[in-house]
Amino acid sequence: MYYSKYQYLKIDVDAEGICTVTMNRPEAMNAAGGPMHPELERIWLDINEDPSVKAVILTGAGRAFSAGGDLKGMAQRVGTPENIKHGLEAPARTRRLWQNMLELQPPLIAAINGDAMGLGCTLALFCDITVISKTARIGDTHVKVGLVAGDGGAVIVPLLVGVAKARDLLMRGRVLNGQEAHDIGLVSHVREAEQVMEEARAIALELSLLPKYAVAWTKLSVNKAVKERLNMVIDASMAFEMLTMNSGDHAEAVKAFVEKRKPSFKGD
Repeated sequence: MYYSKYQYLKIDVDAEGICTVTMNRPEAMNAAGGPMHPELERIWLDINEDPSVKAVILTGAGRAFSAGGDLKGMAQRVGTPENIKHGLEAPARTRRLWQNMLELQPPLIAAINGDAMGLGCTLALFCDITVISKTARIGDTHVKVGLVAGDGGAVIVPLLVGVAKARDLLMRGRVLNGQEAHDIGLVSHVREAEQVMEEARAIALELSLLPKYAVAWTKLSVNKAVKERLNMVIDASMAFEMLTMNSGDHAEAVKAFVEKRKPSFKGD
């Protein structure tokens, strides 16, 4: 299978058929927006065409899983025609990302080796099984940068922890450590930092030795509920997020990020 075309994802398939997809922008905390996003949309389709893959692990290079959106890139787009173009294209690209992840046939395990924020949090939670470091932080922090949690958080978080906890997490932009996330059922497993990849690989190997179609179709059956929620929520939530991307509060948030100061929101 031809994986060398990927610039921001590192793909390795070992002799046991375990495919490790590593988000590889450590200098940007593996920000999943910007140039990495198109690759994250496509990779699952290519893996589906690779008969050697029996299970997949998604992780991040360096000290983060993924910091989510590219805030520096957002700051550069504010007030430009490019921001409008991005707003028109993003909903379809976001839907494509989640649909392709949910259509991945082999089981997908997230090895959350470090912080998973915003879109990075949602990428982890859309995986079938999650293993997080006790010291990693995870949260959908869209509201803290003036945005609606529209690119998947409103889809997956209520399914995992229920509506009441989801509202608390998403509306406040709360960030949890790995143990807290495990305790409320947001993630499947929690381990010491040095054990995260080891545990993810052990789960991947276990799944790879089980009957292929039994595992794949069980996954498909469970994901029917996720797909139903995705179809119900994602178009409206992304539309709202794109509206807030052109708000004064978002402009202030990304400007404050670049200037390394606390934002001053005015409610516009």
